[in-house]
Amino acid sequence: MAMRSSSRRVIYAALAGNLAVALTKFAAALWTGSAAMLSEAIHSVVDTGNQVLLLYGLHRAALPPDEQHPLGHGRELYFWSFIVALLVFALGSGVTFYEGMVHIMYPAEVVDPQVNYLVLACSAVFEGLTWSIALREFRKTKGAAGYFQALRDSKDPPAFMVLFEDSAALLGLLIAFIGTLLAQVLGMPVLDGVAALGISGLLAAVALILARKTKDLLIGEAAGPQIAESICEIAQRQPGVEGANLLLTVHLAPDQIVAALSLEFADRLTTPEIEEKVVTIERDIRAVHPDVIRIFIKPQTAGSYQSARRRLLADAG
Repeated sequence: MAMRSSSRRVIYAALAGNLAVALTKFAAALWTGSAAMLSEAIHSVVDTGNQVLLLYGLHRAALPPDEQHPLGHGRELYFWSFIVALLVFALGSGVTFYEGMVHIMYPAEVVDPQVNYLVLACSAVFEGLTWSIALREFRKTKGAAGYFQALRDSKDPPAFMVLFEDSAALLGLLIAFIGTLLAQVLGMPVLDGVAALGISGLLAAVALILARKTKDLLIGEAAGPQIAESICEIAQRQPGVEGANLLLTVHLAPDQIVAALSLEFADRLTTPEIEEKVVTIERDIRAVHPDVIRIFIKPQTAGSYQSARRRLLADAG
């Protein structure tokens, strides 16, 4: 729940900032006729819509299980996060590319470029504030890991998506500033359109990174090795458990994990005793890892497991 609360805080901050910035940029683009500023306005609108979709995904992921969805709706967050990545590419990058090409083919001088500079400066302040909030929350979750490793291992799309979008927004503002300045100083309005293409390329790169990561989460990523080792250790501490043959884990949402265990129980145990051990193991695992919402335990000897594994590998080959 703490992770979900943290994600919402980041999204609300980004939503408020992007909405204010988008309205300001559109007003400036209409006044000055700048393609780079219009591209930035479109970028901010896409980001604003993305925050709404992420909030909707968090809401849907929190719904309880039902007959049609016995494991809950956790993956809705991953689905809507993937849609966000597609929108960044299709709307953000696509529309910005179109605007850039139009202004390159039909260059028009930017009117009152000082307005652009003022809006870009104000936007940088707003985006910087939301970026700092997203970065602070991301640092809390990444621990001692590096940023790229933390991104690779993260199961919480809102945390890294908002950070990526805000980083792209700040870089986009820099590109828009350089394009407007060069167009004014050199007397080459076409450079304003070139800046829009630069922003389009930036958004496309960010969208591809986000799409790849959220696609992996949507398919199903395993929990971290520390969690897997801890679950096996808890199970094997139980008297009567002689070994853990296999542990499979998969994230349905940042704070929803399903685990499947293959355990070898002592031959002396009766069926009722094994059932009692299973209940105890499940209780102990949930006490340490409350994010594990479902646990499936299969009593299986090491020999049976190895035979089943060989058959599976043979079928796959």
